[in-house]
Amino acid sequence: MLSRTAPIFNGDIRSHDRVSLPFSDFIRFCKQHISDKGNGSDVDAKSADLTPMPEDYRPGQIYLAQFPILNDEKEEKVQLKILRQDIQTPTLLGEKSLSSINFWMNSAQARSSTHYDPHHNLLCVVSGRKKVVLWPPSASPSLYPMPIYGEASNHSSVGLENPNLSYYPRAEHSLKQSQKVILNAGDAVFIPEGWFHQVDSEELTVAVNFWWQSNIMSNMPEHMDSYYLRRIARRLIDREMSLLVSKPSSTDLRHQSEHIDQSHIGMAEGGNDNVGNESIKKGLSTLHEKASLHDLDPSASQALHELISLVHDHVNAVDTSKGLQHTSPSCSEGEKSKFLVNALSCLEDDRVAHLLWNLEASRLRDVLLAMARYFPRTLEALILHMLSPIAAEVLTQKFDEIDQQTGEEDRFCPEALLCFYFHTLKLESNLLSLFFFSFPILRNQFFREFYGAFDDEAAAMDIILSRKESFAFQAFKSVLDKYLGVNIASPTINI
Repeated sequence: MLSRTAPIFNGDIRSHDRVSLPFSDFIRFCKQHISDKGNGSDVDAKSADLTPMPEDYRPGQIYLAQFPILNDEKEEKVQLKILRQDIQTPTLLGEKSLSSINFWMNSAQARSSTHYDPHHNLLCVVSGRKKVVLWPPSASPSLYPMPIYGEASNHSSVGLENPNLSYYPRAEHSLKQSQKVILNAGDAVFIPEGWFHQVDSEELTVAVNFWWQSNIMSNMPEHMDSYYLRRIARRLIDREMSLLVSKPSSTDLRHQSEHIDQSHIGMAEGGNDNVGNESIKKGLSTLHEKASLHDLDPSASQALHELISLVHDHVNAVDTSKGLQHTSPSCSEGEKSKFLVNALSCLEDDRVAHLLWNLEASRLRDVLLAMARYFPRTLEALILHMLSPIAAEVLTQKFDEIDQQTGEEDRFCPEALLCFYFHTLKLESNLLSLFFFSFPILRNQFFREFYGAFDDEAAAMDIILSRKESFAFQAFKSVLDKYLGVNIASPTINI
């Protein structure tokens, strides 16, 4: 390898050249470098008829890296076969079927860029000294791997020291996830398949490494690749979503007050979309006269008031003269872009999602039932016009918890099953399939009342699921960026 960025030797083929020269010339270059560094004189090295090199070349820019002594797959690349007789395979490798044995030698200090290998690796130092820094595969996001489709896809795109955190913010914690080992002559380190590592070599260091394929890869039938790819992608997406939908450090909303000023709560019910404070106050008074509302504990009552206030603020922020089209689940292109951009916003930044998350499932059930019974248009505006992707994810998780708390008698009563059958007749087959397997809706009284509050129940279901899918897609994009170094544009999603 000939690199003008020495002592750093990047794996990206755009950053170095492969030069051909006799091994004896390389040894002379090593001797010349030692001589020049000591301000001494080595007549043999300087007077030898060496292979011509670029004019701006320095001996320290040459690194005999990953030079095959044995290569099970590409025998034609083995050029130092004569050294094989000097290499004794370590006994701990036993009967392993070696993929390759590689020779490494540097005259000056050298650093390999952070990368992983698709083989198990036993790195042995013959002479000199190496420092090896290792990261588990799970640290991949903080190392910003090169794009999976690139020529250097197994290399990190960020330097270990002094990374540009404005461009690589996740790299800030990379060193905390690492382990370091120092290898002297006679030492060896096992680097498992897929573990990122950066190797620093002192001057005139010689090493040999052994590669062999892991049992997982050698025994994996090729026809299963697509299946495992989807399974692994799904696991990473689920993990990414769980990181985003996690309990905030604060149990209260950032801007939530102890007492909501009821003069700010106002969404006229029924078919009238105009805001009227007096009608809402009257509605709240009537609402509190109901026995079911007397059963609301303070946190649920506070959450109910807060949700109504949020809807009121949203209505005031838009052109109310045109009214809200509660029955339509469609959004403008601008609204779609807004939801996609904000899909990965954390709970702290989404007041609706934060509020839903902080409510225990049974309390949220009571709040939503109260809205469905007494403020159906407010509930409709909340779901159709204010439910962000992350809020939709939180809501469906809470629906799962509510369903799990439902008694067996209510869950499978004939009335509930008939109601479920009636509603599924109105759903398209693809929506029904996703709807049925995602979470159980309309199987008990709560879900019947909740969806019964909407003029178009299918539209409400559709928008909740569409925004939930939008959240999952944004998590998928984040997985592609973190683990594969791939950025993709958002597809058209009907939300």
